[in-house]
Amino acid sequence: MSLIPDDKKELLRKELQEKMVDPVKIINFTQEIECRFCSETRGLAQEFATLSDKITVEVYDFMADGDKARDLGIDKIPALAIIGKKDYGVRIYGIPYGYELQTLIEAVINVSKGTTDLSDKTKAILADVKAPVHIQVFVSLTCPHCPVAAAVAHKLAVESDLIRADVIDAGEFPDLAQRYAVIGVPKIVINEKVEFVGAFSEDLFAEHVLLGAF
Repeated sequence: MSLIPDDKKELLRKELQEKMVDPVKIINFTQEIECRFCSETRGLAQEFATLSDKITVEVYDFMADGDKARDLGIDKIPALAIIGKKDYGVRIYGIPYGYELQTLIEAVINVSKGTTDLSDKTKAILADVKAPVHIQVFVSLTCPHCPVAAAVAHKLAVESDLIRADVIDAGEFPDLAQRYAVIGVPKIVINEKVEFVGAFSEDLFAEHVLLGAF
C-alpha cells in the first residue's frame, strides 16, 4: 500500500529534482518484531526514494547490526539517519508521516545541499558554539507547527559539526515523552538542560542552543 498520496508524488518529484544537489542516503534501522511502525517507516523511506535517483535507502536490523547503530548513535527504532557528503547528525525517530512527511523532505534537501538558508545572524550565533550539542525535538504527526521547529533543528545540525538533531515522534516513544514532560509540541530539549515549547524563530532557537552548549 502506498503511503505517499499519488497526487503528491509528482509534486515531490519536481521539488526534489529542483532542490537536491548531491546524493543522499537514508539509513533505516528497523526490527521485525516488537516495534510499532517499523515496517511502515521502512516502506515509506523506500517509497520516498523512488521519487529521486539521488536518494538511496539502506535497511539495517537494530539488533543484528548493533555495531552500525552504535556508530551512528542510533538508540531506538524506527530510526532514519539522513546522510549526505558526510554525516551531519540529522536523525528522525518514528514514522515521518502526516505533517512530519515535510520534515523528511526538508531534511533530505538540506543534507543534499550541505548548506542551508539560515540567516547570517543565526550562523554567527552558531560560530560561538564550541562544545557538542544534542537537540531533541519532540513532535506529533498531527502538529502543523512541528515541521518548522524540526527543520530549524536539522538546519542547525547541517551548519555546525558540533550539533546533532533528533526529531522524535512523542506518540511513538511515550517513555521519552514522559521523561521530558512533553505536554505540548513541538518541545525542544537541548543537552538535557535547556528546554522550550513552540516553533521559535531560527536565531532565538540558535541562542538557546548556545546556552545549552555552556
